[in-house]
Amino acid sequence: MSETSPPASVADASAVVADDPPSTPGPDLAKHDAVPGGNKAPDTLSAQRVIPLRHPLRWIATAIVLVLVAQFAHGLITNPFFQWDRFRYWFLRPVIMEGLVVTLKVAAWSALFGLLGGIVLALARLSRSPVLRTVSWVYIWLVRSVPLIVVLLFLYNFSALYATLSLGVPFGPGFVHFSESRLATDMVVAIVGLSLNEAAFAAEVVRAGVLSVDQGQHEAADALGIPRGYQFTRIVFPQALRAIVPSYVNQLIGLVKSTSLVFYVSLLDLFGKVETMGSTYPGDVVPLLLVATVWYVILTSIVSVIQYYVERYYSRGALRTMPLTPLQKLRLAVRNLRARIEIGSAA
Repeated sequence: MSETSPPASVADASAVVADDPPSTPGPDLAKHDAVPGGNKAPDTLSAQRVIPLRHPLRWIATAIVLVLVAQFAHGLITNPFFQWDRFRYWFLRPVIMEGLVVTLKVAAWSALFGLLGGIVLALARLSRSPVLRTVSWVYIWLVRSVPLIVVLLFLYNFSALYATLSLGVPFGPGFVHFSESRLATDMVVAIVGLSLNEAAFAAEVVRAGVLSVDQGQHEAADALGIPRGYQFTRIVFPQALRAIVPSYVNQLIGLVKSTSLVFYVSLLDLFGKVETMGSTYPGDVVPLLLVATVWYVILTSIVSVIQYYVERYYSRGALRTMPLTPLQKLRLAVRNLRARIEIGSAA
């Protein structure tokens, strides 16, 4: 039969396939494909055992890290200096819970006011007015250059500069007067100080998010004659949130830890309560510090989980595949481990 002529029937076609010599497999593969009787085994490649690559250095590094972690955990558990019984005693005490509530209030209000102030400062920096751009730049530059503790202490002593505040005509008479000492409580000073500091950093986050929006979006909105305010609220800002929200949630982790500084303006937050109890019970200083550490780790972990899911949400449309959640990663790891075990047992 000619090689170019089509087979006349299915039987003829089988004869052509049987007469054709094996084309692709090499000598080794042909040896594996061959089975007694001279017939090819179906799906031979999938039946072969997959041998993973060996990574000895990786295994050595993993073993070293595990030994160090085990040694650290052993010392943490067995060292009586940590006094874990006193840690359990203090962990959920009402005095600690009161400080924790104060920390949450200060962090929540500072995050809200800081974000609002950051949006205003970012818009001022992006404004066409040179005065607004200059004032916004100077504020951001100045506040970011001064340590937060200095800002808090300056606000705490603000009454020494202005004992009375008033609302009225600039450089003229005032209509409403406030006593600074009555208005600026410890909580207000802490929230204002953290908000001022947070706004300076949030402004750069918001500005970077707005600048990340493609310039074509602005040009298309201008071509359609859409007002600039409507452009920002309905076109630019929603797209900028993809870059703003993850970065700002990351900024919140630093804010939660910064709340410990309000202790220096006489506000007893979580750290302040721990310090006070440590002065009253000197023998429990280490357990109290461990209590504060664990609570800050819990708070920042919650913010980190929120950040992860916020980033995952805003990555829609930017990534071809959504990043896996921790639960999905665990299921995939279990599935891969089970497949490896099945392959090993079948070999």
